[in-house]
Amino acid sequence: MGEVGGRAGQLRSSGLRHGWTTGACATAATKAAYRALLTGAFPDPVVITLPKGQRPGFALAAEELSGGPGRWATAGVVKDAGDDPDVTHGALVRSTVRAGEPGAGVVFRAGPGVGTVTKAGLPLPVGEPAINPVPRQMIRDAVAEVAAECGGSGDVVVEVSIDHGEELARSTWNPRLGILGGLSVLGTTGIVVPYSCSAWIDSIRRGVDVARAAGRTHVAGCTGSTSEKVAAAVHGLPEDALLDMGDFAGAVLKYLKRHPVPRLTVAGGFAKLSKLAAGHLDLHSARSQVDQGYLAGLARAGGADEELAAAVAAANTGLEAIQLCRAAGVPLGDLVAEAARATALGVLVGSPVAVDVICIDRAGTIVGRAQPLGP
Repeated sequence: MGEVGGRAGQLRSSGLRHGWTTGACATAATKAAYRALLTGAFPDPVVITLPKGQRPGFALAAEELSGGPGRWATAGVVKDAGDDPDVTHGALVRSTVRAGEPGAGVVFRAGPGVGTVTKAGLPLPVGEPAINPVPRQMIRDAVAEVAAECGGSGDVVVEVSIDHGEELARSTWNPRLGILGGLSVLGTTGIVVPYSCSAWIDSIRRGVDVARAAGRTHVAGCTGSTSEKVAAAVHGLPEDALLDMGDFAGAVLKYLKRHPVPRLTVAGGFAKLSKLAAGHLDLHSARSQVDQGYLAGLARAGGADEELAAAVAAANTGLEAIQLCRAAGVPLGDLVAEAARATALGVLVGSPVAVDVICIDRAGTIVGRAQPLGP
């Protein structure tokens, strides 16, 4: 067929336009603000480096420079989420940069519209601004780049804010997760992959077609870029064998039932795959939720006592649940992987497809495996 496979091929075939994560916008705003703080001039557009090496440019929508003692600079970027129905599309993401204590490095603050973590179970400690680990590293890298070019120390306080963020956050799961006061600054690649349901499901089917035409006997359905990287590394899969299924596990399984490939790896974050384990085929947060009671039942089956099972049932997130079980030697990750495999095989019944499952945490560490099983 000569078509491009993998994530790039899917996006191309969907006809949808990608966008930029909140983390990428915050990085661009920070880089512009810090350069203005050091030089007195805002770069516009401002170019940043994304985790995979792309170097997009961002236009500034706001800039302000304060002189005198306690000098600071603020830059703002309007988030363009492409064709993704993202609640933050069009939001103005601002970063205010001021000098920090010598040797302190980059210190993060939550400005108006950015939430603060108040519960355990998230990838950030309680009390920290809800700026996730990858955006933090992107911002640190941008600060270091400007410091090297302009003679700065790199010791700065970075305050990220999002206009109307507290109001927008009411449409997200942040309040339930204990992220209070606004939105989270998210993103692992800097790029928003659009998920129009019909277009993305069609792109999944095209991805399967490309893999089959290339003679692939093993494909991986992945919930995102991190799980895609893990699946490729574990199984040595080429790009055209990687299916970016996003939240649409059912679309992958139903199409493979009609157009089988001998081996399917399902790879994804523990929380998302716990939904598949519980029988959900649509893993989007608006349409299915992590069932902590279900996880508690799995933990009991894996040897958890009632105290641990109760703690799992009361956990704030799936990540907290698996941390509790790992500390107690209960293989909750493997149990979720096995249950997810059972759900997948239930959809594929009658089709010659063997399934294995890989569960990962946010850092890409494997926390659960289910070995291949099938006809």
